[in-house]
Formats: sequence, structure tokens, C-alpha cells
Amino acid sequence: MFYLILVLTFLWGLIIGSFLNCLIWRLHTGEGVRGRSYCPKCKKKIAWYDNIPVLSFLILRGKCRLCGKHISLQYPSVELATAFLFTLALYYSLVAGEISYLMLLKSWFLIAVLIVVFVYDLRFYLILDKVMFPSIALLLVINILLGFGWLDLLISAIIGLSFFLIQFLVSRGAWIGGGDIRLGLFMGVALASWKLLVLAIFVSYLLGSAVGLSLVATGNKKWGSKIPLGVFLAVGMIFALFWGEPIINWYFSLF
Repeated sequence: MFYLILVLTFLWGLIIGSFLNCLIWRLHTGEGVRGRSYCPKCKKKIAWYDNIPVLSFLILRGKCRLCGKHISLQYPSVELATAFLFTLALYYSLVAGEISYLMLLKSWFLIAVLIVVFVYDLRFYLILDKVMFPSIALLLVINILLGFGWLDLLISAIIGLSFFLIQFLVSRGAWIGGGDIRLGLFMGVALASWKLLVLAIFVSYLLGSAVGLSLVATGNKKWGSKIPLGVFLAVGMIFALFWGEPIINWYFSLF
């Protein structure tokens, strides 16, 4: 039963990942989420049997059946990443022994939002307010229902907002964009802990610096070139979500 639940969750994650791919594209084009999926290249509608997560990509060998043009690797990558992270979130809940369904739903929602942020910022160098603000409001309500204290939420939110707002003001928008400020507020509200927030930011900047220096060293970027910070912040949040608590507990046990 344990493994069956994990398999079903993985399949559920694939379906959600397919939806996220559609959402990302339609956020970019300004379309609604209703209506059948279509090929971004030829604009023709895709049959249901060509829209099965990952499997259709493999059967079609990464090409559209209708126009023969290549399908971006983003599609199976997002589907697999969503499935893996959804399953990991459930796995940790099952291993803990006491499943909080609301906490699990929060983790799944947070993962979905972060995948959208990751892909959208990576492709279009933009973090959308229409994604951030509703997500902040919903996560605030969920955290209150989960019993998080107002003071913890307020402190975490202020730190997340202020950290990026100060950078924006000092650099006059040269270091980060306005979307990163909203993402900082989102991080604070979502994690509801200043310790987890600091860890997420630390991991994000450490990873961003390593990738940035590697790109400069290989000649793919120049000093001063922009990098999509939201990509690294999303990764940092995922890290804090899954492994933040044990790392923080270990760190403070040293003192």
C-alpha cells in the first residue's frame, strides 16, 4: 500500500506538471487556461493521446505529430520534476508517521508555484504579480489554519520583503527587479519562519554565485550580466522546505 500510494502520487504529479506547462505558456501569451492544448509552433490542437505526460513525448520522439517540429525539453522536465517533488513531499509526510493533509496540500501548492516561478523567470526573466499576489494570500490563510503564529508570519514576511527591497533601493533596480521583492514577501509568508527564510536565501545566493561564476569563466556570461534570481530562490525554497528543519536543528545544537 505504501508504494502504491507513492506511485499514484507520482502519476498525479505528472498530471499537475502537464497543467503547469500549459499555465506557463498561457501566462506568457495572455490566454486563459481553458481550452484544449495546442502546439506552440503550428498552433494546431493536440489530440488527447499525444498529450499524455512524458509518455507522449517519448513515443513522438520529442516532435509534434502534426508539424514535425521539436517539442521543448521543458515539457517532460517540468512533468517529471513536479511528480518527483510531489512524491518526495508525501514520502516525508508518511515517514513522519503523522500526515497533516493540509500541510501536504500546502507543500504541493508551494512546489507548483515555485516550478512556475523557476521556469518563467528562466525563460522570460520575469516574476509575475498575477502569480505572486494570489499565492501569498492563499498561503497566508493556509498557514493561519495550520496554527502558525501571527508574529512569526509577520517577522518572516518583513525580513523577506525588506531584504530584497533594500537591495533594489540601494542599486536603484540594477541588482534585482521588482518581481524579486514580491518573491521575497512570498518566501517569508510561505516558510513562516525567519530561520528557514535565511537558510533559503543563503542557499539561493550560494548557488547563484556558483552558477554565475561558472558562466563567466566559460564565457557564457560577462561581469554585470543579469541572471534570473527567481530560479535560484525557487531552488533555495525547495531545499528549505524539505531539509531546512533538520539542518537548522543541527546547526543550533552546536551552540
